[in-house]
Amino acid sequence: MSEYQLAKKTCDVSVGESVKIIRELRGLSQNALADLTGIPQSTLSAIEHDKINLGIERAKILAKALKCHPAVLVFPGWDIEAAA
Repeated sequence: MSEYQLAKKTCDVSVGESVKIIRELRGLSQNALADLTGIPQSTLSAIEHDKINLGIERAKILAKALKCHPAVLVFPGWDIEAAA
């Protein structure tokens, strides 16, 4: 038996919600993230509210500023077991 167990999934998180959660965990406002990335605050708001697609290029820029892997932003609900 493994020392670790997979956590049970308790909720679904959208791409926009994942951006917002990680931004808030980093202690950044939308305006601060806009300053770091060059992505307008209005665009960040639209991404966080799932009104526009994040896109790969923006995911790379945001991931660098948020110090995470782009896949964390693009595939927040990806299930490795189901994908296998």
